[in-house]
Amino acid sequence: MIRVLLVDDHPVVRRGLRAMVDELPELEAVGEAADGAEALRVLEGLEAEGTRRPDVVLMDLQMGTGMHGVEATRRITALPDPPAVLILTTYSTDADILSAVEAGATGYLLKDAPPEELVAAVKAASRGETVLAPPVAARLLGRVRAGRPTLSPREAEILQLLAEGLANRQIAKRLFISEATVKTHLVHIYDKLGVDSRTAAIASGLASGLIRP
Repeated sequence: MIRVLLVDDHPVVRRGLRAMVDELPELEAVGEAADGAEALRVLEGLEAEGTRRPDVVLMDLQMGTGMHGVEATRRITALPDPPAVLILTTYSTDADILSAVEAGATGYLLKDAPPEELVAAVKAASRGETVLAPPVAARLLGRVRAGRPTLSPREAEILQLLAEGLANRQIAKRLFISEATVKTHLVHIYDKLGVDSRTAAIASGLASGLIRP
């Protein structure tokens, strides 16, 4: 019997996942959580009760204002004898994938995966096997083949300042350039990293070693 914890901020999604799990004699849903913090509380509660932890945590990435999936994955995989964490999300940008893998996720699936593929992934994750949806595997392979993205010295400098929490205006003042120039550099940075936001750019830069934590 493979024990599964469901973590997603959408009740309808959790209900659907639970219905799927409950239909299978080899799977058992042992709990639900609406964000990463609640998932950690559920795990603590099971341990306090002396109940065996889940074998697999099905984890969404972005969960409203609660603890997001990457941070929850990092904390869960740092526990003694942790369950496998299988990401199940709609997000497939390079930064999201890399961040989840770096955090210790065993696998990464998209929510449009057929039920039989999801069930097979849960079983594989419980055995300690790595599971990647075909589109995700293709993106990672393409990234490996392309090698680490190359940023100009100025772009790397701006990305580092982003990671330090500076806004565009502060970056412009620090580097003695205009805000418009900063924005132009950001467009180029996003394009090279294959991302579409400041957070994703920072995550990708950290994952690929382009910037320091």
